[in-house]
Amino acid sequence: MPVSGPSEKKPDINDAMCPSRLVLEHVTSRWGVLILIALLDRSYRFSELRRKIGGVSEKMLTQTLQTLERDGFVHRAAQPVIPPRVDYSLTELGREAAEQVGALARWTERRMGEVGEARERYDAIRSASQ
Repeated sequence: MPVSGPSEKKPDINDAMCPSRLVLEHVTSRWGVLILIALLDRSYRFSELRRKIGGVSEKMLTQTLQTLERDGFVHRAAQPVIPPRVDYSLTELGREAAEQVGALARWTERRMGEVGEARERYDAIRSASQ
């Protein structure tokens, strides 16, 4: 009978040393969210994805794609053609994460009117008290 190793702790997002915090940061970063949501539609080449996600630099897109690929959310498929072609798509895990952050993004879009009103009230109160 094999000897069991030390039992691993269950992930706890509130534990400062929990690795799930880093994964959460990757998935919920500005560019991580936008990449995941874009890839829900279809696979993209790098330049197409950069155009789809307005405002992202080439460096940030590269870094974020590499991070998401390392975490198992994005699949990178290099095609052996001339000129070289690389396509990015979601893995099954990535699709699940994208659906979750996509729901949050849609909720945010629906509630922007209320957020704007709350900001105006806050700013009015703050400026009146100064």
